[in-house]
Amino acid sequence: MQTTTTGHDMAEDSDLSVTSKTATDKKPPTNVKKLTLVPLIFLIYFEVAGGPFGEEPAVQAAGPFLALLGFLIFPFIWSVPEALITAELTTAIPGNGGFVLWADRAFGPFWGSLMGTWKFLSGVINIASFPVLCIEYITKLFPVFSSGWPRNIALLVSSLALSFLNYIGLSIVGYVAVVLAVVSLMPFILMSLIAIPKIRPHRWLNMGQKGVKKDWTLFFNTLFWNLNFWDNVSTLAGEVDKPKKTFPVALLVAVIFTCVSYLIPLFAVIGSVSVDQSAWENGFHAQAAEMIAGKWLKIWIEVGAVLSAIGLFEAQMSSSAFQVLGMAEIGILPKVFGIRSKWFGTPWLGILVSMLIETAVSYMDFTDIISSANFLYSLGMLLEFAAFLWLRWKSPTMNRPYRIPMKLPLLVIMCLIPSVFLCSVCCSTFFVQYGSL
Repeated sequence: MQTTTTGHDMAEDSDLSVTSKTATDKKPPTNVKKLTLVPLIFLIYFEVAGGPFGEEPAVQAAGPFLALLGFLIFPFIWSVPEALITAELTTAIPGNGGFVLWADRAFGPFWGSLMGTWKFLSGVINIASFPVLCIEYITKLFPVFSSGWPRNIALLVSSLALSFLNYIGLSIVGYVAVVLAVVSLMPFILMSLIAIPKIRPHRWLNMGQKGVKKDWTLFFNTLFWNLNFWDNVSTLAGEVDKPKKTFPVALLVAVIFTCVSYLIPLFAVIGSVSVDQSAWENGFHAQAAEMIAGKWLKIWIEVGAVLSAIGLFEAQMSSSAFQVLGMAEIGILPKVFGIRSKWFGTPWLGILVSMLIETAVSYMDFTDIISSANFLYSLGMLLEFAAFLWLRWKSPTMNRPYRIPMKLPLLVIMCLIPSVFLCSVCCSTFFVQYGSL
């Protein structure tokens, strides 16, 4: 929805904190190529999903029917609201830093700083899992990398190599994301087509094996973390060509594309393969591909998993690095963190800091760290919803090139449902960590 700037808008803009005004005024160097629509769509795709890898535990946790129902309904509860908020606020405040700028504009620099800290730490911890995943798949071909110094060196080299790709340009990362998505999704398309004659629709209605207790925590966590992080791309807003027009379209296409990429393989495999519910662990799609088409397709899906992990790393590293740059531009971090490469225009110090933390975390035990990251991310999302609602209430006439077509009461309801889930994540994490004290 297009709006025009009024005198009240100008008054509101003049009341902005110095940080918010500085961020939206900053522009990337003129020699830096801007992100266009197609690369942006695939960067969003890799921020969130990267393919149907990791959706299988939903079937193990609650059975085929509820897994399908979950991936049909949960996007409307979580993904669509988060994407809509990202579209509105990114087009209204199109600067690097994204959600940090939103919190700063709504509540001031302290809350902007807090948002930046929470989201950055949760982001780089999440990034650390992708080199580990790559090495785990490589170990299947070369067992020497399973432990010891070969594994440690492989983790370091993979982190350095993947981070270097980020350094040589965001537009390059965007086009690489397009290629990675096509190659990693192609085996799922083939598997779904080959599976059609074998599909038995009654299997879609299976509520799960008798005597198998439903694991609701695993079920909802699987849905949540496979349909999450739509706002990460907001930290790149300053690098996008015509962001006020491009972002809403890119987010719309990415939401549809992501949901379809989850649902079609899930319908195909559930309908064509009959196995125990316990078999639906992470990586089961590769096993199903072998049952449906042969070992060649299984290998392709396993290679696709590595390519997907690379795409996830690149997209999320870009967001973390440009978040650091955006926080430096608005004064939350020292100005040195806003330095760009003279050759590529990328925030090399932001990339370096993100890589160092990510590499250190990749050598640690993930269990407690990931729980803490989930806790921090949930706090950040609660603050993001609050900032969105506050700006709608206190700055109703702010220039919003895209505006969610809802009044404030409906927006409160839209944010309330995912907020309840976020609060449950925070509480469960707290009790798991400290309940025994």
